[in-house]
Amino acid sequence: MAEQVDRRRFLQTSMAAAAGAAYAASAAPGANPPPARGANGMPLGQIKNLKLSRLISGGNVISGWAHARDLIYMHNLMDHYNTPEKVLETLAILEENGVNTIIADPRQKPMDIFKKHWDRGGKIQWIAEGHPIPEDIKTNVKASVDWGASAVYLQGVIGDRWLREGHVEKLGECVQYIKSLGVPGGLGAHLLDVIINAEALGFEADFYVKTLHHTDYWSARRPDQGPDVVGNKMDNFWEPTPEKTIEFMKTVNKPWIAFKTLAAGAIRPASGFKYAFEGGADFICVGMFDFQVREDAIITRKTLDELKNRSRPWCA
Repeated sequence: MAEQVDRRRFLQTSMAAAAGAAYAASAAPGANPPPARGANGMPLGQIKNLKLSRLISGGNVISGWAHARDLIYMHNLMDHYNTPEKVLETLAILEENGVNTIIADPRQKPMDIFKKHWDRGGKIQWIAEGHPIPEDIKTNVKASVDWGASAVYLQGVIGDRWLREGHVEKLGECVQYIKSLGVPGGLGAHLLDVIINAEALGFEADFYVKTLHHTDYWSARRPDQGPDVVGNKMDNFWEPTPEKTIEFMKTVNKPWIAFKTLAAGAIRPASGFKYAFEGGADFICVGMFDFQVREDAIITRKTLDELKNRSRPWCA
């Protein structure tokens, strides 16, 4: 079994090398992303052969999962509001506003809806969350690709759990298996140590999906809650070390999709989007109801057009 990398040692060596040849061929740090635009003027980036909108839709609103803190009725409310018909309408609105990609888990409901959307001529790209188990890294992943996923990444909760349970080598095996199916393979995490290990051990992920949000919101972590994200029963924070994440990701020359950028609805989009893009994210994944899409697309375009304080090179 692969040994977990000592975090301090790897941070020292990787930070020292950050300004070296790894960035020689990448875009220099700067205010604005590369100029490619999609529908409705939405800025685009690229992961391997995929051209993705800088704003990516999250899929929890489709699946009915809600990080709602102590509001116990939210799951049922989301299921009742986001009927299959409403989700199809939302997918069309996303594409109209330039959002050409969605991240969602491989549950039957979203997969059936995506198929209907594509059969109607929709083009939205699905990045599937991979939900494998250590004893079988293939079945779940292959089912998503067979259904039409354009890319797959190992879901963040699973990345965190496998690291803690000592299955570090399985993370790399899963990434390589995804790539063997002919689609980009990524790795997700809430815990920065997952990304540190992936880089140090050479897992060669095509992209990362890593949490990033600031802590200036009313229900942010309290001192008595400790640093444990995965086991946090208060369900109110998902990025325990945002400053460390920003600094380490400067050393990573791979596309980065930031998620939980609004701390599950606790941060206003203009604030959260700016923080994530200035912090180095190449894309942001945001869960959106139909009535939120247009405004979020406008804020994304405005944020990127006015961006001035980004220090990480664009990697996509």
